[in-house]
Amino acid sequence: MSRIKNIKELAELAGVSTGTVSRALAGSELISKKTRERIRALADEHDFRPNAMARNLRIQRTGAIGVLIPLGHETGQHISDPFFITMLGLLADALTERGYDLVLSRVIPTDNGWLERFVDSGRADGLIVIGQSDQSETLDRVAARYRPLVVWGGRVEGQVHCSVGSDNRKGGYLAAKHLIERGCRRIAFFGDPKALEIAQRLEGSHQAMAEAGLSGQLTVLPAHLVAEAAHPDIAQFLGSTVYRPHGIVAASDVIAMSTLRALSEFGLSVPGDVRVIGYDGLAICEQTVPRLSTISQDLTTGAQHLVDMLLRRIAGEDTASIVMEPQLVVRMST
Repeated sequence: MSRIKNIKELAELAGVSTGTVSRALAGSELISKKTRERIRALADEHDFRPNAMARNLRIQRTGAIGVLIPLGHETGQHISDPFFITMLGLLADALTERGYDLVLSRVIPTDNGWLERFVDSGRADGLIVIGQSDQSETLDRVAARYRPLVVWGGRVEGQVHCSVGSDNRKGGYLAAKHLIERGCRRIAFFGDPKALEIAQRLEGSHQAMAEAGLSGQLTVLPAHLVAEAAHPDIAQFLGSTVYRPHGIVAASDVIAMSTLRALSEFGLSVPGDVRVIGYDGLAICEQTVPRLSTISQDLTTGAQHLVDMLLRRIAGEDTASIVMEPQLVVRMST
């Protein structure tokens, strides 16, 4: 059986127009079911596969979604970070199921035009940005003119860009409140509030401390999100502080794991001497010693929301930001 090379040859064999073949292979209901099935059968019989690139050119689509990771406040962070790897895997699965490829870029913003350059390059049909970093103004500016853009991160009043993320203030509140309920009175918060999400988590921790009458008992260490950079800062803090904290709220699970290591090096037991809770809900928290308590963001559901909302925006819809409920996950570290 001869192999058909293009839509024109298939159309001649089927006795229909090239437009009918194109719509039939795309599953258009404008073509009768009987005709669609006959054309698909002929395509299979003659081993014909439509050229996806040619089709995308015709409909002015790339078939790809851009996933950007802006590192404005934490330039040393890598894609191999456990949070990024987890989120990328979930997004890749969700996009593949919807027939899209993923185009990944790690961006260190050196000027205000980094996002415009990607948008105007035409490399993708839409963009998912993982993390606002310190780039909220840039995200708002671009979102005002570019609809197919969704961001993983926090939400603030008046925000222009569409975001998906956990209620960071509530998450920080739950973390600090949990430590207070475990008897902690002096608490340290490890995380750099230059990033919006971390700033919100710190606000929530302050609220819990204030409600407990412990407003002056929260110390802040602007620890890095990168484990190699976080560890020496945490070690220096533990070695120099006069009053050791009873509990530590880490702004991420990675920071929490660096904290466990530093405490162990100082001969301090967890949770005996110090209680530690992280934030994100990564699977790796089950493997630490002791197993790490955390605030779960439900990244699986979050990734699904990001993809669903982006595809709706590509189709021309408006979508509101989604703020998901964080969940306290209690394990041995607290």
